[in-house]
Amino acid sequence: MYSVLRRLLFCLSPERAHHFSLALISLIEACGLSRLLAGSIPRQSRVVMGIEFPNPVGLAAGLDKDAKHINGLAALGFGFIEVGTVTPLAQPGNPQPRLFRLPEAEAIINRMGFNNLGLAHLLEQVKASGFNGILGINIGKNKDTPPERAVDDYLIGLRGVYPHASYITVNLSSPNTPGLRDLQFGQPLIDLLAALKKEQLLLAESHGKYVPMAVKIAPDMAEDDIRNVAEVFVEQGIDGVIATNTTIARDAVAGLPHGAEVGGLSGAPVRDSSTQVIRILADALHGRLPIIGVGGISDGASAAEKIAAGASLVQVYTGFIYRGPALIAEAAAAIAVVETV
Repeated sequence: MYSVLRRLLFCLSPERAHHFSLALISLIEACGLSRLLAGSIPRQSRVVMGIEFPNPVGLAAGLDKDAKHINGLAALGFGFIEVGTVTPLAQPGNPQPRLFRLPEAEAIINRMGFNNLGLAHLLEQVKASGFNGILGINIGKNKDTPPERAVDDYLIGLRGVYPHASYITVNLSSPNTPGLRDLQFGQPLIDLLAALKKEQLLLAESHGKYVPMAVKIAPDMAEDDIRNVAEVFVEQGIDGVIATNTTIARDAVAGLPHGAEVGGLSGAPVRDSSTQVIRILADALHGRLPIIGVGGISDGASAAEKIAAGASLVQVYTGFIYRGPALIAEAAAAIAVVETV
């Protein structure tokens, strides 16, 4: 069923198809018909970051930036939903076209640029949804905020989403906001995380609950840098790491239509680099904090591979676009098998 729908959707421009698909998912859920798209997913609960997840397959941030379609997406069987990236103020993102399909590689290149309707709007959508599942909220900085003031934007985001999130993701790894990835290294990283950790603990006291905080990193880091940031995460009391975001590498799509477009590459070409980052993180962390694996998950085998490499949970995005809701059940089933071996 989805293969037919995908052919129709791929007749539209990528960004138009994106919005149409999300609206359709919400409509199907409102009509009580989500089971027609979703496979059966047995409960596979596990506790990660102190949260009980009903199954290990989640939706990565970026698909539902403004949290308009939480219930429709959750009804497809995801164990958790991550919305955003949200910035304090609304911003239009980069000029269109900014989203490109590479079907020969089951990949996407995007340079969206954190386009979103802002923090206040996202919080309205989250509250209106009444969603009681596991909800991650991914926070970032506005494009016009200079890197040396980035902490101000992240603190605004942290304070705003804290009462409404199951966990919070700090996005330092999008290649589409100038200077953002520089915050992943050295003293800027330490200073940013120290300020966020201090605020997290104050918020935990004032709200009477502790909401864990994860950091999302890029797949383009050298091994020494990965090991260094792992130690910083532990030292600063970060609760989890999401590996990885999109890549700026283009070797895997060289010569393909749109393969040279500027932006972040996601999908099957990121599979190996993402998994390698997870392996290095797992070796460096020795179980001191959990890893959520994302990048190139397009079938059950690639999901299980992330778990075998050291991830506790996985997230899908581009694979979900190419494979549809069947990927969720397939990934969950493959993870169940690898975890029993």
